[in-house]
Amino acid sequence: MLTISQLAAYAGVTPRAVRFYHQKGLLPEPERDHSGYRRYDAAAVVALIRIRTLADAGVPLSRVQELLGASDEEFAAAVEEIDRRLRAEIRERQRSRERIAQLAAGDSLALPPEAVAYLDRMRAVGVPEVVVEAERDAWILIAAQLPDEMPFYMEMKTQQLEDPRTLELYRTFTDMSGWAPDDPRLIGVVETMISQLEEVPAEAWEQEEALSDDLAALLDQAFLASVPVAPRILELLEERGWTGWTKLKPLAS
Repeated sequence: MLTISQLAAYAGVTPRAVRFYHQKGLLPEPERDHSGYRRYDAAAVVALIRIRTLADAGVPLSRVQELLGASDEEFAAAVEEIDRRLRAEIRERQRSRERIAQLAAGDSLALPPEAVAYLDRMRAVGVPEVVVEAERDAWILIAAQLPDEMPFYMEMKTQQLEDPRTLELYRTFTDMSGWAPDDPRLIGVVETMISQLEEVPAEAWEQEEALSDDLAALLDQAFLASVPVAPRILELLEERGWTGWTKLKPLAS
């Protein structure tokens, strides 16, 4: 006859696990000897090994008791069903691993390749990382809503990177975090923006209209939250005949 510790050692579990299986009704609790200790026989060892084997295979404890008393046919059918469930779990975990790998890939998590290439180009020409990250978040929102429009947007934005004025604007936007709303340099920034806006082809304005008002408002909100002088920039733009930010356009249009 075996003590609970000896039984646990034979089956490769802990005494705590044995007590747990007693509580769950999986392993019958034996009578105690005259000293008050549980004593186990060989049948208890076999039963415990079967319980441990099923549990280690991923069988829910709620089904272990059922399988312990099942016929060969019932056991085979139950095992096949459990195997299907485990395969499904493995597929789901594999998808999770792929998602984690995408997270490690950074920008490519939620953006199409052309957007990732655009962001890489921004970094290559010296656009500050804080600006790149702000653009990335904005393009994630747009790509989720307008995936078919992304190639056009990215082609247009990549072309803009060839303009030295665009690069200077990006650098200026980084510096503006420390500017006051009445900083006179803001006027020059707005004038530069307008000079570039006036060169935007008509089809680009048409593409801007593809953005829903809700999405544009969300992107505008992000701009206002991240750039302290943003309200003043919008005021200066409006004074010069332009409205909006994400869907920036002439007031007359």
